[in-house]
Amino acid sequence: MLDALVIAPHPDDAELGMGGTIPAMLGRGLRVGVLDLTDGEPTPRGSPEIRAHETAAATAALGLPWRHNLGLPNRRLRATLRARAAVAGVIRQVRPRWLFAPHWVDAHPDHVAATKLTEAARFWAKLTKSDLPGEPWHPERIYYYSCVHLRSVRRPAFVVDISATVDVKRRSLACYSSQFPADAPRPTVLERVAAADAWWGSVINAMHGEPFWSREPIGLRGFADLT
Repeated sequence: MLDALVIAPHPDDAELGMGGTIPAMLGRGLRVGVLDLTDGEPTPRGSPEIRAHETAAATAALGLPWRHNLGLPNRRLRATLRARAAVAGVIRQVRPRWLFAPHWVDAHPDHVAATKLTEAARFWAKLTKSDLPGEPWHPERIYYYSCVHLRSVRRPAFVVDISATVDVKRRSLACYSSQFPADAPRPTVLERVAAADAWWGSVINAMHGEPFWSREPIGLRGFADLT
């Protein structure tokens, strides 16, 4: 059903790390979905209703055909067996070729838990003779995106040129006004994201870029898409 499933700890994490890559993939005819694990609340200016409205607007801005919220507890996200079964069930339902999860090193416990949960659920999704819904399915790869709460730079496996879609990313992030208020101290989160996008773009001789990591070697059949 999907080529790529982006698993996000909170609404806005997929946009922060992949808000340019997602529309770039969609523009190439790939089917992309986002699974938000929690509603992200409580936050100082948000509420479940506000976040749901903001997420719907961001989903429309990205042009996503599929998005779902699993309803796991924010601030207390854990890679429990119950949560693993829930994520594995979604994987078996949408049958993605690739999974995307947050980078495994982070100061935010929810982000670390989300990545552990994704990796475990990928394995469980392929099991036969289980009580999980749907048929067994094993995504080919997990790639890791940047939505980290650490100001550190790690060498990525690759960087995606998002020069053509960076405005889509900015529009999607602007939908989360409760999380990224205009009166926040400068540099704001969105200013820092824009600076990082420009820096990663410069690394690959492009205007804007988003970095990705892989725990496994990446195979190539050709070099046509390398920049």
